[in-house]
Amino acid sequence: MSAARIELLADADRRGGWLLLADRIRQSYVDMDDPTYLDFEYARALGDIVDALPAGPLAVTHIGGGAMMLARYVAVTRPGSPQIVLEPDAEVTALVRAKLPLPRGARVRVRPVGGRAGLAELRDGSADVIILDAFQGGRVPADLGTVEFFTDAARVLRADGLMLANIADGPALGYARRVVAALSTVFAHGLLIADPAVLRGRRFGNVELAASAAPLPIAAAQRSAARAIFPRRVVAGADLVELVGDARPARDADALRSPAPPEETWRVALSDSD
Repeated sequence: MSAARIELLADADRRGGWLLLADRIRQSYVDMDDPTYLDFEYARALGDIVDALPAGPLAVTHIGGGAMMLARYVAVTRPGSPQIVLEPDAEVTALVRAKLPLPRGARVRVRPVGGRAGLAELRDGSADVIILDAFQGGRVPADLGTVEFFTDAARVLRADGLMLANIADGPALGYARRVVAALSTVFAHGLLIADPAVLRGRRFGNVELAASAAPLPIAAAQRSAARAIFPRRVVAGADLVELVGDARPARDADALRSPAPPEETWRVALSDSD
């Protein structure tokens, strides 16, 4: 597979704003003047769930780095938080570090390794939160949505640790349902957040997932979803069980990538001079 074309674009409408593209697909948005600003709705949803956890520093592992928007957010909102970013593309990391340096005092270590391999190297019970936000060609890699992957994530998490994931799916939610089934095999509690149109199968879009051995901050997630610019729906409990239905949990033996995104809505149009 050829290397993705990586670009950093300054936001003409927001001073300090930068958009990271990979093959014209939006990967990260960073505001260098205000790292707490999360432009992407899915990032805001995940950030709000992290905010609902008890106060104080958190040990966070990020699977997928890009411009490290959520790592920057945690570094500012939870000062002193030790964070590990698993990002296999060393060239992307070098570009981001050169052009968009991390906030002063951020305890962020980037390891040039893929999610499964990097996770396997981490100690048992070493993370409060794991955030999965990894895409290749606009698709979540097949090995990052299986029972085996989430079992290893549970090993790395502390007893009440939180697994968060950003994935994407289209009509019928066939991929998301199998990933949620895999999460439910490993974790006792789960929730899903998505645009109502995505849940109804009317369009392709992001789906946010949260899972834990401990009860989740469902009320906080619902408040966040209700006040979003484009309100989203939180699905949990019996409603989540109904949504998954008879979907088989994804396993390594039959793993699948998330569906390819629609070109017309997920790729940024650039002029020949860009």
